[in-house]
Amino acid sequence: MLNPQQIESRLERILLTVQKPGRYVGGELNITIKDWEQVQTHVAFIFPDIYDLGISNVGLKILYNQVNQRPDALAERAYAPWLDMEEAMRSNHIPLYSLESKHALADFDILGFSLPYETLYTNALNILDLAGVPLYSKERDATHPLVIAGGHACYNPEPMHAFMDAFAIGEGEEIIHDIVEVHQSWKATGGSRNDLLIALAKIPGVYVPSIYAHHYLDDGTISHVEKLIPDAFLPIVKRIVGKLPPPPTRFIVPNIEVVHDRVSVEVMRGCTRGCRFCHAGMISRPIRERSVAEVVDAAESAIRSTGFQEFSLMSLSSSDYTHILELVSAIGERFGKDRLTLSLPSLRIDTVSVELMDRLGNRRGTGFTLAPEAATERMRRIINKFIPDEQILETARAAYSHGWTTIKVYFMIGHPSETEEDVEAIARLCNSILTEGRRLIGGRAKVHVSVGTFVPKPHTPFQWVSCDTPQQIEAKQDILKHKLRDRNIKLTWTAIEDTLLEAWLSRGDRRLSDVVHTAWKNGAKFDAWQDQHRYSIWRDAFANHGLDPDFYTHRQRRVDEVFPWDHISPGVRKNYLFQDFRKSLEGEVRVDCREQCYACGILPQFADLRRENPGDLWKCPDVKSPRRIPAGSQA
Repeated sequence: MLNPQQIESRLERILLTVQKPGRYVGGELNITIKDWEQVQTHVAFIFPDIYDLGISNVGLKILYNQVNQRPDALAERAYAPWLDMEEAMRSNHIPLYSLESKHALADFDILGFSLPYETLYTNALNILDLAGVPLYSKERDATHPLVIAGGHACYNPEPMHAFMDAFAIGEGEEIIHDIVEVHQSWKATGGSRNDLLIALAKIPGVYVPSIYAHHYLDDGTISHVEKLIPDAFLPIVKRIVGKLPPPPTRFIVPNIEVVHDRVSVEVMRGCTRGCRFCHAGMISRPIRERSVAEVVDAAESAIRSTGFQEFSLMSLSSSDYTHILELVSAIGERFGKDRLTLSLPSLRIDTVSVELMDRLGNRRGTGFTLAPEAATERMRRIINKFIPDEQILETARAAYSHGWTTIKVYFMIGHPSETEEDVEAIARLCNSILTEGRRLIGGRAKVHVSVGTFVPKPHTPFQWVSCDTPQQIEAKQDILKHKLRDRNIKLTWTAIEDTLLEAWLSRGDRRLSDVVHTAWKNGAKFDAWQDQHRYSIWRDAFANHGLDPDFYTHRQRRVDEVFPWDHISPGVRKNYLFQDFRKSLEGEVRVDCREQCYACGILPQFADLRRENPGDLWKCPDVKSPRRIPAGSQA
């Protein structure tokens, strides 16, 4: 393996031959450089997509900061090289390396992949191959790095189980330290690689696939999961932190223009809305918030350390932050004269959200976003995102009146029980929004409509339902293309092939790892990129392994079916999810669980953390009979 000086020498010969060489040189403002020889443990955090996207990943920023606070460890970064750089690296025998020190990834003790979504899987394999690390966990020995992964996609780790030594399930601020310390202890004893894996399996929240066996029924579904050592955890319950630690503020300033060139401060973690399609909302429970002072101070520190002129206040539902009005006022007082661009994403559809955005001064440059997800009140009851039509139109009127000229509207097609009428209603609602805009601001009014296709995700109430077939998706998209033809309406939609790939990978079992490997071997990578997706490669990979892709997508699940992800617990009870699914069939809405607890199981699961970190948001309200919102009434 080349040393850092050799890698730098070879890089000098190729960097000017590729697009955006700034992606590959490192040396950015606010990176952490430590003496390699003076620390015990070397960790490389990897985002398996290009630098332009990966450098903004908040999870890796948090972990990078956590590890580099340790005197006995260092953290560095790597990203997926674009096609031209990969070709140049392979031609010149340059292994994939870290940006900070130019050490080959194979020289690190731990490689930590961030997997926020499933279409990064083949890129992860490509990175291991570029690094010279065996792709399969079973082929690695004590001389190879420990390969781990974390992120939202790891709540169903099975399609990647063969390639990762371990998965960190849940929040990473504490579990990363446990992993580092177990690795240090193992290294000091000189044990075998299997000794390391067994030790990791004893850490709460760590899933080591080789420690578990999956058994199947004759119909191809899961019979049960068996643990192969007695003191391994089953289920593997996610890790959470009882109190959010201070957010990172010394953000790395990229060398080139990137997708999200701004400071991001997380105001709260979790969501209480209970949208039945929302994977993030279910797995990130319970709510924990930062104080107004902590958020404002962190924002100021980050802006001073980076020079960014834009910052975003992050959460799954920003307007549900308890002190949102106080926070917006404090931001205005602290930064009002600095001519900064501020954003508060993920707002409710109401006029209060318009007022909040107006206070932040975030107008005209970008569109005002509405995300009703469905266009009829019946469908919005089914998905538990009930908003009356008039409230949507009232919010749009307020946005146009406050100076926005473009309303961005997000919908999904393919929800359970959806009819052609529900799809046509998307067009009617969008045309109505445009009509309101023209009445208020004339021909300047525009509507941008983005239509995704629903994929029933693990650990959600809709995990029992099937995906639409390609024919159904195409028919629904055709309806919208036909009915949304106004020149001031822009329509975008998700490619059918992208939806199917997401569904296969998010709902797959262990057998999918062979499919992922074969697809990668035959050229699949950058699957999240429209111009790189090779649908036929994936179809052929399924055929090569005798698997029917429709088994994972277009099949209604049995009530008692054991899912490939059931041994991974987000803390929310499966029975709760099923009861919520049953309520969806009746069109029954569950109100925000800050108003009423429905006993999902999350708070009792973490009772010890609640005692150690007391606070109002950890107090479980009295469990009452759910308040019903019958059809025809408003929430």
